Amino acid sequence: MSEFLAELIGTMIVIIFGGGVVGGVVLKKTKAENSGWVVVTIGWGLAVTMGVYAVGKFTGAHINPAVTLGFAAAGEFPWAKVPLYITAQMIGAFIGAVIVFLNYLPHWKATKDKGAKLGVFATDPAIRSPLSNLVSEIVGTFVLMMGLMFIGANEITEGLNPIIVGALIVAIGMSLGGTTGYAINPARDLGPRIAHAILPIPGKGKSDWGYAWVPVFGPIIGGVYGALFYNAIFLGNFSVMFWVLSVFVALIVIVAANIELKKKEIISAKNN
Repeated sequence: MSEFLAELIGTMIVIIFGGGVVGGVVLKKTKAENSGWVVVTIGWGLAVTMGVYAVGKFTGAHINPAVTLGFAAAGEFPWAKVPLYITAQMIGAFIGAVIVFLNYLPHWKATKDKGAKLGVFATDPAIRSPLSNLVSEIVGTFVLMMGLMFIGANEITEGLNPIIVGALIVAIGMSLGGTTGYAINPARDLGPRIAHAILPIPGKGKSDWGYAWVPVFGPIIGGVYGALFYNAIFLGNFSVMFWVLSVFVALIVIVAANIELKKKEIISAKNN
């Protein structure tokens, strides 16, 4: 199997199971309706586990542009292959989303909530505050990339790595994902969001393109920074890019915190 096809299929599998579990939980008249966040996070964890099992021996199962870019920035993956992998991941995510759409055909019309329909395909924040949402995606993907580096640095019984990676996804979802729905993967959000915009989904709303940049740039920043942070702190390989990105991330966090604190002050002033 070619690397392109492997990344395409691996990402497609992730979206079939991941988008599929969201569909089961939020769409009307499914057997899993209203089964909750725990089911969603476990479903996504198993989705990634299956994706890694499927194509890990061919590409290492990046199945995520943020991971591909992170490994490339850390010097563990050739930059020349980055466009190939990301293109495959985007196409795979789009195809996976189309399959999820087809699986739930009768349920789109039965579901009146336009936001719920979009939620099957793409993420949206619990509280819309773009910079804070960006911070959440950076943190989640930073933890993901660091976790992958930790797993790779340890000798683990052959065949168990995909399960451990899946458990990492569940942990991130349960611990950090409640803010934005934890895209932590640009292809996971953008590919299905494009599918939502194109597909003839009955009663659908807008695809929320005004928010779409957050689950793309947040994971990219977090993934690259996580890889560079691991190299610097754990391996002692400090680089100019590490220091530049450290300053950049710190500025984003400071500005986001300042915005949220000012909101609190404004609300307090109005109440008084």
